[in-house]
Amino acid sequence: MAELADALDLGSSAARRMGSSPFIRTKSVYVAGSINLLSCRLFSYFYMNGIKEGTHMNFVHGLQRLSSFQIILLSFLGWILLGTGLLMTPWATVDGQGADWLPALFTTVSASCVTGLTVVNTGLYWSRFGQLVIILLIQVGGLGVVTMAIALAMASGRRISLTQRSTMQDALSVPQLGGIVRILRFILKFTVGVELLGACLLLPVFWRDYGPLEGLWMALFHSISAFCNAGFDLLGERGGGSLMAYAGDPLVNLTIIGLIVSGGLGFMTWADLHLHGWHFREWRLQTKIVLVMTILLIGLPTLLLFCKDFAGDPLQLRILESLFQAVTPRTAGFNTVDIQTMSEAGRILLVVLMLTGGAPGSTAGGIKVTTAFLLAASAVSSLRMKMDVECFRRRIPPDVRQQASTIFLLYLILFSVSTFVISEIDSVPVVDCMVETSSALGTVGLSIGLTEKLSPVSQLILIGLMYFGRVGALTMIYAMNKRRRPVTGRLPEEKITVG
Repeated sequence: MAELADALDLGSSAARRMGSSPFIRTKSVYVAGSINLLSCRLFSYFYMNGIKEGTHMNFVHGLQRLSSFQIILLSFLGWILLGTGLLMTPWATVDGQGADWLPALFTTVSASCVTGLTVVNTGLYWSRFGQLVIILLIQVGGLGVVTMAIALAMASGRRISLTQRSTMQDALSVPQLGGIVRILRFILKFTVGVELLGACLLLPVFWRDYGPLEGLWMALFHSISAFCNAGFDLLGERGGGSLMAYAGDPLVNLTIIGLIVSGGLGFMTWADLHLHGWHFREWRLQTKIVLVMTILLIGLPTLLLFCKDFAGDPLQLRILESLFQAVTPRTAGFNTVDIQTMSEAGRILLVVLMLTGGAPGSTAGGIKVTTAFLLAASAVSSLRMKMDVECFRRRIPPDVRQQASTIFLLYLILFSVSTFVISEIDSVPVVDCMVETSSALGTVGLSIGLTEKLSPVSQLILIGLMYFGRVGALTMIYAMNKRRRPVTGRLPEEKITVG
């Protein structure tokens, strides 16, 4: 408690000194300075002290030790607080005035939750410092704040406690606690390697178009943004909107697609492939489901878009456009065509893909492909009058099926309610609102240009959807129910008629 009090006192006094400086006297910058110093101190306290084994944070009405799921929720909130403060500073914007709180908050949440929705032009509004803050928010948000904090602790030679390992296990969806540090090392090496490879492949194109220094920055930024499934771009009008200027460039298209898929498959999928190679029978059940669903959710939408929305384009461009728009909704946010020009059926298809998302423990959002697979497998089992859900010679436990149903129902309720509320508030067609809300909830970032035109209330709704979509439904549920109540007895069973 003494350490926490010192941190708060130091942050407050330093913030007051910033507010009295002749250089920065505006209200927004004073708030930004206060946010930055306090969030830095609190972040340092919680991660270097607060999650050590046996530590109790007895403040605010005797707050007890946090569960791993509560730590995950608070870590993202702390990271968002820090990013918002940094983007409100004068150094973050091109005009030197600093961003207002809502654009700064919206951009920070979108970057931290690897979404990609924006209310300002990333390439023109934010300075190089602001862009650096955004890409750091994306990188940490993609890997997870808890993961990065523990990685920093490892790099400094600190011992990783059992509580920290358990928290990281929940954050990464790792099946067992053993070997968690080894898995973290693999994740960090894999992430750096893939992002550097992507940057090297993109560099010749951006070097040609923007010169060596600007081209290097563009290649690195877009590589990280694509791998983390964030969808932020620096091209803006220069790129015709997102990557539309490179719609016919095979190198850019295939590199971005490869980065998106690499991040969306999940770190445990890659760890399984690294351990067992291409021996299908030795893979974990989750790896098999993720890869099968990924192939289906890329192949079928590509075929549908190829036959419907892009039928009039030249063959090579048609293939690239169809493939890219089939991959990016799960859940990257880049686009090489104007989403507004797509048919209503095409946009509904994008909504379904955005809500589905990627794999558990990945940089992608959505309900996850495993949830979608389990819902479909449960329906097939019911149609076949079978009690158990079976696939690949394995049986799915009933509690996992119940979790899948709960996740789907929560996402469906949030998606439906937020769509109709925003449509009513801003008088926008429901289908257009569906694209924006599914993009926020699935942490995708695809937009028809509606986000920046919405009212502040609607933008705050999208902020809430992005945060929920990133931390996940189960994390929210477990964080709100820290302790399971012991089962002392069971009530009599009685059947009801359904259907």
